[in-house]
Parts: sequence; C-alpha cells; structure tokens
Amino acid sequence: MRRFLMSLLVVMFLAGLLVFGAAGWWLFEPLKLQPLPGSAVVDLEIEPGTPAQRVADSVASSGVAVEPTLLYAWFRLSGQARQIKAGSYEITPGTTPRSLLSMLVRGEESLKSVVIVEGWNFRQVRAALQKAEALKPDSMGLSQEAIMAQLGKPGVHPEGRFFPDTYTYAKGSSDLAVLKRAARAMERRLEAAWALRDAGTPLKTPDDALILASIIEKETGKPADRPEIGGVFSNRLRIGMLLQTDPTVIYGLGEQFDGNLRRRDLQADTPYNTYTRGGLPPTPIAMPGKASLLAAVKPATTKALYFVARGDGSSQFSSSLDEHNRAVNKYQR
Repeated sequence: MRRFLMSLLVVMFLAGLLVFGAAGWWLFEPLKLQPLPGSAVVDLEIEPGTPAQRVADSVASSGVAVEPTLLYAWFRLSGQARQIKAGSYEITPGTTPRSLLSMLVRGEESLKSVVIVEGWNFRQVRAALQKAEALKPDSMGLSQEAIMAQLGKPGVHPEGRFFPDTYTYAKGSSDLAVLKRAARAMERRLEAAWALRDAGTPLKTPDDALILASIIEKETGKPADRPEIGGVFSNRLRIGMLLQTDPTVIYGLGEQFDGNLRRRDLQADTPYNTYTRGGLPPTPIAMPGKASLLAAVKPATTKALYFVARGDGSSQFSSSLDEHNRAVNKYQR
C-alpha cells in the first residue's frame, strides 16, 4: 500500500509539472489570429463595466482562435481580472495571452492620429476630420455655428480657433472631442503669446493678435521672415495704413476663388478686403501656429512698410514706396 501511495504521489507530481509546464508554454505562445479580410490585426472593443469572462468571450468572437474558458482562467489566476480597462484595442500578430492581459490592464488602446496643418482654414480642418480613420463624424451635417455651440463657444467664429498640431485619439472617438482639444490648445497658446506682447503693440485684444497671426501665417513663405512680416503689419496698423494683403481678399472670396487673384477682386469691397478697408479683418483667416502668434505680438523692430516675394520663398522688405516698386520690378516683373 505504501509503495502504491508513493507511486501515486509521484504520478500526481509529474502530472502537476506537466500541467504547469503546459500552462507556462501557453502563456508565452503567440495567439492565432483570424482577422477580417484585408487586415492583419484583430480589433477588440471593451465597453465600460464588462466583466472578465465576457472580455474573454469577446476576444474569441473578435477573431482570436483561443478557448474563452482557458483565457478567463488566466485572467482570474493572474489576479488582474478586475483591472482590465475598457477601450479600443488592436491584437497584433505575436500577441501572447500574457502580453494580451498586460495590454488590457495597462489600457494600451489602439490610437490613430489626425493632423491640423498651419495655415489651414476651417473648411480644410473639417475635411481632414472627415477623412480621419476610425473617427466618429459627429460634426457631419452641422453648421459652423452649431459646431461652435457644441464646443461651448456659441457665437464664436471658428476660423483660427484650432491649434495646428497632431492629435491622437482612440478608435471610435468623436471628431468634436478632437476639435475641443484643438480649441483648448489654441486658447492656451494665444494666452501665452498675449502675455509676451510688446508694450507698444497696436493690437488691442488677444483676438486682434489671433487675426494678425493668421495673416502672417498665410503671408509667410520662409519661416525666418515671420517676425519681419509681423513688423510690417504692426507698422501699418500703428499709422493707420491699409494692410493690403492678398490672403485676406482670397479668404473673403471663399470657394469662388479659382486660384487667380484679379484686379477686380482687389477692388471689390468685402469685410475681408484689406485693400478697401482699414484695420484688421473681422476674423482670422487661417489657423496660425506658435511662431506666427509670437510674430504678431513680438514683431521685429523695423521701419519696413512693404514686402514682396522674391520667388524663392523669402521676401524683400522696403521702407519706402519707391524702394518697394523697384523690388517689385526686380522680383515680380
């Protein structure tokens, strides 16, 4: 009997080792994925409050060839079953049961990104959001006014109010959430720039700075010229001289602009025609970046009142009309 019991214990011990070894091997063995056609990954959505057992079921039903009961057992034995976070995940080739649980516990969601480019107008921003991958188009069909109301800014014109940057988001996020982040970023950048403004600036409000920064953004071909361009416009505003900047006229034309700015366009009076109206236009005309914001509030000290494109991206600055006309003849005619 004693010999039989000893043999039984040895068998049980060896069986335990075998089970333990198999479990250890399974934890580090890549899961077999069965993604949708045209994809190399399996998308997994976990709603808030989903229990671990249903998470294991979702992993299997999403396209991972795994026994849900076994996966759930691993979640429980790990002691981390209740730490699994809701979110949108991508299960990639090479993912093991161990790394899968780690990803779910850490909340390492699958992130996408969308870029708002310096100098874009709001129409272009909306187009980029509509094309962004896995971004929920909650703003589609809404007017500009309705969008701003949704963002908590009723009555505010959207132009210039969104900071150019790369914004990451989880799959299924709302485009309104991205816009809200971009709007807050612009508020912070504008506030910081306004705090650095020169004492003698002709600008009266932060909104004035935003409008001028948007013009500088559109007029700049070479980044190093931004402060000088800001100086030209500040000088003109200070003495009451017309800004006479083409980008404002183009913005006023909207979708009617065909790429060719004509003399009649410069003579047609609109709220954005700085050839016919003094001061700044009523709103920004684009989304300015940080450098343009700083160039608006801390422009270069210069006597220049004019500038013309040299054709290589840079500008030629002049302090008198005669000097400017000579530069135009040289670089434009």
